Amino acid sequence: MKKLRVVHYVNQFFAGLGGEERAAERPQVRTGPVGPGQALQKALGDAADVVATVWCGDDFFNEHEGDAVATLNDLIRAHAPDLLVAGPAFNSGRYGLACGRLCTSVAETLGIAVVTGMLPDNPGAELYRQRVHIVASGRTPMSMGETIQRMAALGLKLARKERIGSPSAEGYIARGLRCSELVSARAATRAVDMLLKSVRGEEWETEWPLPIYDRVPPPPPVKDVRRATLALVTSGGIVPKGNPDRIESSYATKWLKYSLVGVKELTPDGWQSIHGGYDTSKANEDPNRVLPIDVLRELENEGAIGRLLEDYWVFVGSGASTTNARRFATEMARDIVANSVEGVIFTAT
Repeated sequence: MKKLRVVHYVNQFFAGLGGEERAAERPQVRTGPVGPGQALQKALGDAADVVATVWCGDDFFNEHEGDAVATLNDLIRAHAPDLLVAGPAFNSGRYGLACGRLCTSVAETLGIAVVTGMLPDNPGAELYRQRVHIVASGRTPMSMGETIQRMAALGLKLARKERIGSPSAEGYIARGLRCSELVSARAATRAVDMLLKSVRGEEWETEWPLPIYDRVPPPPPVKDVRRATLALVTSGGIVPKGNPDRIESSYATKWLKYSLVGVKELTPDGWQSIHGGYDTSKANEDPNRVLPIDVLRELENEGAIGRLLEDYWVFVGSGASTTNARRFATEMARDIVANSVEGVIFTAT
């Protein structure tokens, strides 16, 4: 059987260059395995060789995605691989997004097999799981060995165009596909078997898993808004001019809180929207369109509301994973309740 050629993609950290101080590194290449590529080569055994390692800084990739993808495609193409292995990225959002985006591009442009790995909660998994095979990793590099093993096994199957099993069998994140499969037992027999296992308290697995959606009961109404303390929360990305705390414009991994002490309205020279999911030109002309401080101050002065809390909470909803969104809600709610807030006005885009 032909020995396969593999190119491995990593970020600046796993290339051994450094952490955030080297996140602006441009795409580069080196012959052979680098860093975790050594474990990848061991997992591939005699079936394939890691002929090259390409890397790019996380900041450079996400801030210059077009240039990064084009350059990395050229570097990968030069080594004529049969398979691209990217990561694993674990819980790193920028790294996960880069792995997913590069795999998608390489599969479409070069027409070769691709596989990556990351935590299922990684925003890259939510965005790219339907387009590429993503092996589920642990949260930290502590799970590197096991994850690399599964990535190598799945990658070899993909490169050889062998039959790929179910997500639970192969260890990849479900892609939302339903495939027909011929089995010996009839549907009625399988259904009764599952029912009996359920009645006996034994483990069983449905053949048709359904999505589970959160149900959030509505809170009780504010008793008297004229005496209530109200808070503002926005997913519209309104931040101080220049985005000093570097909140992400898409695929958010954090939320922030800013003071409104002495702020009667938001001015375009002091505030802006950094949201990556809509045209922010109108919001930047008048940030009050997204975060209506001006109107709320008027209502406060008129006595129509008790008072506006002198802090507001902000994040960006564009591309945010549901897992991160749940975490944001829990953390912000805890902070809001601690401020004795009786009502929240949530503005979006």
